[in-house]
Amino acid sequence: MLIVPFTAHGQLTKITVSYSADTPAYLPVFIAKETGIFSKNGLDVQLVRIAGAMAVMALIAGESPICQVGGSAVIASNLGGSDAVIVAAGSTATDYVFVSQKEIKTARQLKGGVLGVSTLSGSAIFASYFALRKLGLDPNKDVSFVVIGQTSDRFLALRTGRVQATLLTPPHWIIAEREGFNILTDVTEMPFPYNTVSTTRRFMAENPDTVRKFVKSQIEAVHVLKTDRETGLKVLAKYLRQKLDREILQRTYDQAVTDAVLPRKQYPDLAGVKTVLDLIGDSKATKGKAGAICGYAFRQGVGREWLHRQSLQTCEQGGMKHWLLLTRIL
Repeated sequence: MLIVPFTAHGQLTKITVSYSADTPAYLPVFIAKETGIFSKNGLDVQLVRIAGAMAVMALIAGESPICQVGGSAVIASNLGGSDAVIVAAGSTATDYVFVSQKEIKTARQLKGGVLGVSTLSGSAIFASYFALRKLGLDPNKDVSFVVIGQTSDRFLALRTGRVQATLLTPPHWIIAEREGFNILTDVTEMPFPYNTVSTTRRFMAENPDTVRKFVKSQIEAVHVLKTDRETGLKVLAKYLRQKLDREILQRTYDQAVTDAVLPRKQYPDLAGVKTVLDLIGDSKATKGKAGAICGYAFRQGVGREWLHRQSLQTCEQGGMKHWLLLTRIL
């Protein structure tokens, strides 16, 4: 597939869409932009990079009415009273790997150590707690946390000995492994809304066609990632903004597009939302709340579950399969 803009006939709907980081988790939106999928579906998308909590603030304010952002920020906003909702799954597991210093080879050796995290909220801290518990450690007693920042900064802190362990995403954990740091565990089996397509109920009600086109683009982009590795690798290399050898780039890409991380069917993931609700421990976090946050959109008398019960139809066009999203918003 050629990576060229698609010139559509007719007027395109302009929309600003935010994404949180130049990482593999955001490949679908990068692919949809770079291969012309958005244009083909009638959208003129301007991508802007806005970090997690700020992205949700921009979402609520209408400055970026659709965003690709970690689900924990959307959930926290929803619990706080906003109408933010998740409309497509994105990545349903994290790509974090728990990496320790070269001399730390077991969980027991990590006791009393300092762990580097990006922030004290959001996916990174949830995943850190999960990893520690998986290793048999108590995150509230056995270790302490220090806020370092983004992945590259945490990797530097690991290299300089400032922290004993941290979560790293690809390609950083792959490079760390090459340099002799230890991989203690990963957290890929934890259901988690690592990267979601989110909007607000108000925007969804006022602009149903735009939301439908965006979700359709998301699903088509996921299909490209599953079927056109070379295009995916080119787009990933562009957005990572760093020189990587072919092996590291391939391993980074292959981890990002596995079905366990990036499902072909992009239903909002209830299991992941419930993980966050359980970790938050909020009294509002009822089973019904998970479904509301996923915005299956509109129950009997108001509408039907337009994404959860969407019809995905595999079609043949020019000998190449692609996903068509058939939805109806009432």
